[in-house]
Amino acid sequence: MPRPIKTAVFPVAGLGTRFLPATKAMPKEMLTIVDRPVIQVAVDEAREAGVEHFVFVTGRNKGVIEDHFDKQFELEETLAARGKNEQLEILASDLPQAGQASFTRQQEPLGLGHAVWCARKLVGDEPFALVLPDMLMKGAPGCLSQMTATYEERGGNIIAVEEVPHDQVSNYGIVGVGETLSDTAFSINEMVEKPAQNEAPSNYIISGRYILQPEVFAEIEAQKPGAGGEIQITDAMIRLMAHQSFYGVKFDGTTFDCGNKVGFLMANVAYGLDRPDIEPEFREALNALLKS
Repeated sequence: MPRPIKTAVFPVAGLGTRFLPATKAMPKEMLTIVDRPVIQVAVDEAREAGVEHFVFVTGRNKGVIEDHFDKQFELEETLAARGKNEQLEILASDLPQAGQASFTRQQEPLGLGHAVWCARKLVGDEPFALVLPDMLMKGAPGCLSQMTATYEERGGNIIAVEEVPHDQVSNYGIVGVGETLSDTAFSINEMVEKPAQNEAPSNYIISGRYILQPEVFAEIEAQKPGAGGEIQITDAMIRLMAHQSFYGVKFDGTTFDCGNKVGFLMANVAYGLDRPDIEPEFREALNALLKS
């Protein structure tokens, strides 16, 4: 029986330069999808999958993320005095329990692999989920829950994958398809970072969700920096494949890349239309805008 996934790592040290000037003083992870910060949506997905320990790898000027996952006594007292019980309940349900949220610093921007390595002491010798908050993966159940179902059957390492047109494979990390395990899962026999179209083993891209065994930390530590002086998680996973099994799970849902403006705007539309409290009015306003 595989050890359960109780810890998730969230790399949140990026500068968010593509969203300047909005991110000059506010972390990009705190930009809102309707009325919930991007990072909160990612945490919601992890919590749904059974995660109990949320590890945030932060950087300078990211203190507001830590504040978001803390109690705000003055705000709560004001809401209580005004009888705003619904808002109080939302704040309480979003708040991790004492000791469930941990924070560590990535002092230099040395790549995703390095950010994951910075969390090694907090993760310990346990399998963990890696969640890239920029990639909002909207599905029911959530992406990490879909992955956990395969993990509980197979163990090993799990990567969420999605298909892209063949002429776009050079923009992504690509996996090779091995044995078919089910309609939604297969073994991975190869990984290639941004291959030429005629060299790609498939058109399945490595998406923004992973379940990894703790041995990946040793592979990251032994890794030499690559292009731009960065340490990439894909290189560590490729070496780990020599010792452990990797499986791909086809994500059933829609992914929004909130690292770019169009993806962020589309996420707001999709999540807004999925909200019963605002959907009728929002849809009417959208239709009116599109007709103008």
